[in-house]
Amino acid sequence: MSEKSEKAKELFKSGYNCSQAVLGVFCEELGLDFGTAMKLASSFGAGMGRMREVCGTVSGMFMAAGLAFAGVNDFPVEKGEHYKRIQELAKRFKDQNGSIICRELLQGVPTTDGVNPEPRTENYYKKRPCVELVGDSVEIFEQFLKESKSKV
Repeated sequence: MSEKSEKAKELFKSGYNCSQAVLGVFCEELGLDFGTAMKLASSFGAGMGRMREVCGTVSGMFMAAGLAFAGVNDFPVEKGEHYKRIQELAKRFKDQNGSIICRELLQGVPTTDGVNPEPRTENYYKKRPCVELVGDSVEIFEQFLKESKSKV
């Protein structure tokens, strides 16, 4: 486990959502203040607003990738290169965890419906893979950053 991965897990355990925890550990080095990062990532927790769609950790990783690699007015070729990065990050996460979809990652875990997050109890952390998924996304993105910098 990397230092960033451990810090992201602590952010999640302290109440930030999964997407916030991932983006939060990269925001400073990517030029985004922590408060703005938390606001930006707030909508993506629990698979996008608790709809159990794309895993919030993956969304956090994608936001970090946008800050690290995307241009402001990318033209089609540059957009294609960036989308290639995003698809590679998704593939790495899926290869490691079986899916990028929150409801699939939580298959077999009792969850509640609705807009209100479940209380973060000791049992909550025991029954869910979310803490580990936060760590996985951070480590995948850290590795991707290292590989990308070595190509430059």
